[in-house]
Amino acid sequence: MGEIIDGYKFEQRHGKSRVRVARVWRSQEDGVHLFAEWSVDVSLLSDCVSAYVDADNSGIVATDTMKNTVYVKAKECSEQVSMEEFAIVLAKHFTSFYQQVTTAIVKIVEKPWERCYINGQPHKHGFKLGSEKHTTEVVLTKSGALRVTSGIEGLSLLKTTQSGFEGFVRDKNTILPETRERMLATEVSASWRYPFESLASIPVKRLYFTKMYLDVKNVLAETFFGPPNKGVYSPSVQATLYQMGKAVLGRFPDVSFIQLKMPNIHFLPVNLSSKDNPVIVKFEDDVYLPTDEPHGTIEASLSRTMSKL
Repeated sequence: MGEIIDGYKFEQRHGKSRVRVARVWRSQEDGVHLFAEWSVDVSLLSDCVSAYVDADNSGIVATDTMKNTVYVKAKECSEQVSMEEFAIVLAKHFTSFYQQVTTAIVKIVEKPWERCYINGQPHKHGFKLGSEKHTTEVVLTKSGALRVTSGIEGLSLLKTTQSGFEGFVRDKNTILPETRERMLATEVSASWRYPFESLASIPVKRLYFTKMYLDVKNVLAETFFGPPNKGVYSPSVQATLYQMGKAVLGRFPDVSFIQLKMPNIHFLPVNLSSKDNPVIVKFEDDVYLPTDEPHGTIEASLSRTMSKL
């Protein structure tokens, strides 16, 4: 909500972005190390209008303090936590410690470090960088109202068959042929919202959000590919996107809303010919030109009819 100042509606917030922090947890029992790297954004809605209109900084929480708080709270997490839990810890601190702060918004992106396996054995302290990123946004007000959103970015999926596109609108500018045999590739970005409306409503389960993230990611991939021995046909990216969102809501009662963005990354059939040689390369569903752009953009969201958005 804005305030009327000098005849203008005025809204403000301030925060610290891209605070990078890495945390190692070392087991004293078996010597196994756990590791996480996060990029944290903190944004505060607070009563500090006087800093803007009167040059009075007495109500401002310095953004440098926010940065330092991220490191302090990471140190205080003596046991491994999911990044959603860490975001909640930060949001709870800022809304409870500072009287003038009415709402804290904490966004985190986790870098996809994965444990290394050497000769089939998990390394105790070795990690390699993966691909897709885990994201979260936590919004917490001083009154205790809570909203938790998790997501995934850069989940690259590709299948070499069982994809087609037919029956679409054709006009004088349409040259795309209809097909029941093409490659389907995309880079999924998904975000899903939990129904928890207060801190007390969050399940008391260790690494609950981490498990949910892994489970949702698996369901998205399983629905895209179909059974490993026979797959599943995709009549369009739109149809596959809908089935993926529907599968997540059907499998997880704790997800109330999901949004999916799935660019159609094209692999174009290659046919090469010349005047002297009419068939240099003849496409037989085997040689493609990979492209990054332009690409199709398809997105949609699904929510339970009774969920509060």
